[in-house]
This record gives sequence, C-alpha cells and structure tokens, in this order.
Amino acid sequence: QVQLVESGGGLVQAGGSLRLSCAASGRPFSRYGMGWFRQAPGKEREFVAAISLSGGITNYVESVKGRFTISRDNAKNTVYLQMNSLKPEDTAVYYCAMDRGSAGSTIPQNYDYWGQGTQVTVSS
Repeated sequence: QVQLVESGGGLVQAGGSLRLSCAASGRPFSRYGMGWFRQAPGKEREFVAAISLSGGITNYVESVKGRFTISRDNAKNTVYLQMNSLKPEDTAVYYCAMDRGSAGSTIPQNYDYWGQGTQVTVSS
C-alpha cells in the first residue's frame, strides 16, 4: 500500500520560509516523478512544482518561480518543497503526489497517489 506523508506546514509571517517534506512508502520511489499541489479555500487544486525521477527536471507554476525549490532524496524516499519569501496568497493546504510516470507532470490527473495534505498559513 502506497503512503505519502507530508510534514513541515505551519503558520509563518509574510517573507518567511518553510520546508515541506513528503515521505513515501509502498512503491519504488526512485522510479516515479513527484509533485506538489495546493488548494486554497474555495479554489481548485493548483499545481505548484514537480520533479522527475532522477531530480534532473523540475517544473514550477509561474507564481512561485524564484521562491520555491523542489528537490528529492531517493535514498530517503522523500521529496521536499523549500518555500522562501512566502506571501499571504501562498496560504493553502499543500499536497504531495506520486506520478504514474517518471517525468513529474503538471496535471493532477496524471498522479496515482496523494498525501493527506499539510496546512500552510502565511500572515500579512
């Protein structure tokens, strides 16, 4: 059974930083792309960042480019999202997900498994 467990969310002031982690189990982690998505109240789930199986290819939504960094440690079966210069509009529940392929898609329908989510709240 595949499990994705996020951690690292919390309350931070605008301009601050948080690092999200997602620990995976139940599937060969190094064979699959990984992604981070977020959902704010009253809004649809939004792609944030994705990374290929080796970590060599990353993608970001335009609004987080230059502020967020996705990375992975295949030895630890963990994907990370380093979030710097946080803004109130970054407030959302953040979900990690495992792609059914190797690339790390921007499309949520391409992901087989999802974590339970972790809340990130940025105060102004």
